[in-house]
Amino acid sequence: MPDPGSHRDDVRRTRPRAEYDDSGVPDQHAHRAGNENPQQRHPTFAEGDPERAAGTRDPSRGNPVPGDSPTAKSGSPIELRSTAFSDRTLIPKRYSYDGENIAPPLEWSGIPSGTEEIVLLCEDPDAPTGLFTHWVLTGMPPTATGVSTEATPPGAVASRNDFGEVGWSGPRPPVGDDPHRYFFRLYAVDRQLGCREGATGDEVRDALSDHVLATGTLVGLFRR
Repeated sequence: MPDPGSHRDDVRRTRPRAEYDDSGVPDQHAHRAGNENPQQRHPTFAEGDPERAAGTRDPSRGNPVPGDSPTAKSGSPIELRSTAFSDRTLIPKRYSYDGENIAPPLEWSGIPSGTEEIVLLCEDPDAPTGLFTHWVLTGMPPTATGVSTEATPPGAVASRNDFGEVGWSGPRPPVGDDPHRYFFRLYAVDRQLGCREGATGDEVRDALSDHVLATGTLVGLFRR
């Protein structure tokens, strides 16, 4: 049997490796990703192991296939970008949990007509416990064009992330892991979701179902 992590081992994996290669991250988790149920819920951050950003490893769970998210009804992709990092490049340490733990600035364009609300999620699919949510912003008006480190648009509601904290909690992958990918996903929604401050990422994803007009994605990388 090929050694785990070798090229021969990669070839026999069932999920296409291209999704990881395109992100610039070695396909270390592909064997688990193929077995993941995208609808599976996950635990929140567990205290006790400070070196694990997403709690202790649960061997019964795998990493979700990158890109699993509420599907857009129609429209061109939203252009999502940051002045702090480019797509599929490293996120500066100051935005990490062990750095200044401040949210990176984001800008966007291409919000379609009919949008009633803009929603932002930041998720790490490479966390030991599966999809791990770092940031949830709902209630942003369709006229909003970005968020800054200092402020969010009027009306925006910062919800609870998987650290159990409200607002942004930056990357903190296990020491020695290959770079984790952080998917910043912006959603143009055709209705007001009415999510409260304490809403979780799972609750927001459920509320988005069948109401997404268009999406935009920006991927940052981080390792310790």
